[in-house]
Amino acid sequence: MHSRIIPSPLQVSRWFNTPAPITLDALRGKVVAIHSFQMLCPGCVSHGLPQAKRLREAFPADQLAVIGLHTVFEHHAVMGADALAAFIHEYRLAFPIGIDEANPDGPIPRTMTAWSLRGTPSLILLDRDGRLCLSHFGQIDDLVLGSIIGQLLERPAQLHAGTTPAAPAPGCDEGTCPAPRR
Repeated sequence: MHSRIIPSPLQVSRWFNTPAPITLDALRGKVVAIHSFQMLCPGCVSHGLPQAKRLREAFPADQLAVIGLHTVFEHHAVMGADALAAFIHEYRLAFPIGIDEANPDGPIPRTMTAWSLRGTPSLILLDRDGRLCLSHFGQIDDLVLGSIIGQLLERPAQLHAGTTPAAPAPGCDEGTCPAPRR
């Protein structure tokens, strides 16, 4: 768990399952779940992506935005946009998915670098004001995650779109975040 603001916007080179690019600012007012994955990651295929599908089905879209972020940091040649399009179709992933923009300075893509993600699967939860409430590497239990999201949905947004959060989300600062400590 971190009690910090996401340091940068999503840096996406291509979007799937959405008519227009998605920005975090445009999602203010909703709780946001971002599942970072690679299609050749066993934990992503067996846990992370099915969990993202369950989130999309369990919570109203006007309250919880579910986004996939294809964060390729290995096997770049076989995990391109065409392969991802086929993967999305075969796994029937209906939520928006962005390809984390390649970094010309190394194998770790831009959003993954900027957000200090440790690997895949990773889950990021933002509150209604766009503040980070959870950055979790690995698996997280569905009931625990559902409880955290339920608590975040109960909190009203405090900021207006276009404003910048100045502090951690209420209830998401150290020691009081609804997320479990590891």
